[in-house]
Amino acid sequence: MDKLIVEGGHRLSGTVNISGSKNASLPILAAALLTDEPVRISRVPDVSDTNYMIQILSQLGASVERSSGTVRIESPDGISSSASYEQVRKMRASICLLGPMMARMHRCTLPLPGGCVIGDRPVDLHLRAIQALGARVRVKGGNMVIEAPNGLVGTTVDMRGDSGPTVLGTDNLMMAAVLAKGTTIIESAAREPEVVDLANFLNKMGARIEGAGSRTITIHGVEKLHGCEHTVIPDRIEAGTFMVAGVMNVSDGITLNRVCREHMKSISDLLVECGHVVQYNEEGTSVFVKPGERPCSGKILTNPYPGYPTDMQAQMTALFALTPGISVVKDTIFPQRFMHCSELKRMGANIKVDNGTAIITGVDGLSGAPVMASDLRASAALVLAALAAEGTTDIHRLYHIDRGYEMLDDKLEILGARVKRVLDEDSGLGED
Repeated sequence: MDKLIVEGGHRLSGTVNISGSKNASLPILAAALLTDEPVRISRVPDVSDTNYMIQILSQLGASVERSSGTVRIESPDGISSSASYEQVRKMRASICLLGPMMARMHRCTLPLPGGCVIGDRPVDLHLRAIQALGARVRVKGGNMVIEAPNGLVGTTVDMRGDSGPTVLGTDNLMMAAVLAKGTTIIESAAREPEVVDLANFLNKMGARIEGAGSRTITIHGVEKLHGCEHTVIPDRIEAGTFMVAGVMNVSDGITLNRVCREHMKSISDLLVECGHVVQYNEEGTSVFVKPGERPCSGKILTNPYPGYPTDMQAQMTALFALTPGISVVKDTIFPQRFMHCSELKRMGANIKVDNGTAIITGVDGLSGAPVMASDLRASAALVLAALAAEGTTDIHRLYHIDRGYEMLDDKLEILGARVKRVLDEDSGLGED
């Protein structure tokens, strides 16, 4: 297991390229199972989650080749309908195999998935959706055993959950419905850019999907899908994380390439409201950010897209820790997602957490300390805080950050940060 040693206080400047979206790549990789023809997917980030998905596809019998960010997948007839617990347990997003496996084989056995421990994230909406299409579901020995001997049949399904629409649930239902008989209408669909990217990929394969990006998606079932080529959208959460790095008090301003301005609106707007400089090029594919002369506190209320993303609240909490005034962060998606706050307090942050809300009183400075990453985005928050802290910070359980950030330490070094990845010999800890 590795840890990251961050030497704080070094000035940041320069340019980095944002990687392809992890959250878009995972369902798109899974969707390759929907055809026996080869598909080529470009800008797939080299992170542990995509590596796990590729391993699962290979285990199922698909032929997978990966080179320089491009993945070629061919799934011949006869691929397995059962996935291994050893791979599936490592990430919750493995649930997105359910849709394509059911669409193509009308049966699958999937272990209940794992992932970050940031609160209750049940798969009941996924199962309810596949049952609405005519499948039978049993849970036995920790496995979901799902069958539709007569195939799937289109219907109308409402995907709204207690915390709003489910992204992976919308993805799964779209993938299951593309080969179903008749028409499927998804009500209360997730509107995230990653859902739109999956729909665009499926349409390139010959699917007939309308309305992706709205609350109602219509899928007209087709007989067969074919191979295609596709480039994954930029990772808006990685872009947002580097935007926060670019407005920290140790930044002289940085430029991010390969971004999509439309996807970044809520994040950009908040940074501007907090007094920072955010300047896009005319095409909206590059952005320059730097600290404002008079930064001010802010408020966050996380919501499904196009609202402020829950995946960016931890990073902004790190920024607010050094911002004058009192900032408030309320997470309506995952109210328990504040485990990073106790670690930031070890570095000198003034944060109080109560009932899904963090109240942050800005301090003049943070100091380096040994801290523990608890999930993917909490890890990023600790790195951001460490960059601005006085002294050295050791961030343990670095495997969390490797799930979703491609070459983070290399990109930070390009910007002038002093970071070093080393073997964490003293942790004595295994993976969660």
